[in-house]
Amino acid sequence: MKADHASHSHGDCGHAHGVSADADARYLTIAFVLIVGFMALEVVVGIVAHSLALLSDAAHMLTDACALALSLFVIRYVKQPGGEGLTYGRRRAEVLSGQANGAVLLVLGLLVTYESVRRLISPPDVAGVAVTVVAAAGIAVNLAAAWVLAKANRQSLNVEGSFQHIITDLYAFIGTFVAGVIIVVTGFDRADAIASLVVAGLMFRSGADLQRKAIRVLLEGAPEGMPPAEVGMAMARAEHVKEVHDLHLWELAPGQPILTAHVLVASGADCHAIRRALEQMLKQRFRIEHTTLQVDHVQDRLLSIKVPGRSLSRPPPSSS
Repeated sequence: MKADHASHSHGDCGHAHGVSADADARYLTIAFVLIVGFMALEVVVGIVAHSLALLSDAAHMLTDACALALSLFVIRYVKQPGGEGLTYGRRRAEVLSGQANGAVLLVLGLLVTYESVRRLISPPDVAGVAVTVVAAAGIAVNLAAAWVLAKANRQSLNVEGSFQHIITDLYAFIGTFVAGVIIVVTGFDRADAIASLVVAGLMFRSGADLQRKAIRVLLEGAPEGMPPAEVGMAMARAEHVKEVHDLHLWELAPGQPILTAHVLVASGADCHAIRRALEQMLKQRFRIEHTTLQVDHVQDRLLSIKVPGRSLSRPPPSSS
C-alpha cells in the first residue's frame, strides 16, 4: 500500500504579482507627486490663514506622502527573492506596511482631536476665503490621486493603506471646504475646529480597519469570506475521500491564501489522481493556488491492547 503522498502546489503567482507590482508602482508614483506638490502649497496658506483644518490636512498629507513612499519601497522590497531564510518570500512586508499606515492614522487622529478641542475652547481668527479656495483645490488633487490609486491592486494592504490615507484626506478637504464657506458667510470660526474633529473621526475609522485586517493576517486567521469548515467539507465530499483533518487555512498576504491538510482516501484509490483533483477544485472554487496536501490510504483497523507503560497492537483475528 502506498502511503504518505504529499504534494506542494502553488500557481505562478510570482510572475503575475510582478506585473501587477510594476503597475502599482506607477500609480503610487503619480499619486506621490500630486500629494507632495499640493502639500507644500497647503502649508504656506494654512500658516498665513491661521487655519487648523488646513494645517491638519497638510499634516495628514505629509503622512500620505510618507505612506506612498513606504508603499513604493515595499513593492520593490517584495519583488526581491526571499533566499533561504524567507522561504515564503517577502509578501508579509505588505501587511506590515498596511499596519504601519493604520497606526499612523490612529496617532494623527489623536493629535488632531486634541488640537481641535483646544481651538473649540479658544478659536483663532480664520481667513475663510483662503481656506475655501485651498480646500477646493485639495478636493481636486485628492480626487485625482484617489482615481489613480483606485486602479491599483487594493487587495494588497500595502496599497490599501496608502489609498485610505488619500480617501481620508479627500473627506477632510470636503469638510474643510464646508467649514470655509460657513466662516465666510457667518463668521463662525469654530467651524474650522469642528471640521477637524470630523477628519479625526475618519482617521480613527480607517486606521482601525487597517489594523484589524493586518492583525487578522499576522495571527494566521483564515481569509475573510472563506470559512475553513466550508473548505474542509468541500474536500471531504470529493470522490474516494474518507476523511480530511489537520486542515490549516491562512493568508501570506491578502489575496494569497495557503492551505495544508491531511487527506485519507479509500484503500486502493489513486492518491495522486485524488490529490490533483482536490488541488484543481480548491483553485477553481476557492481560488486557493498554494496547497500542501498529504494524501494517505485508510489503514486497516488494529486491535489495541493497553499495557501499563506501553501499548501493543495486533491485527484482528481472522474469521476462519
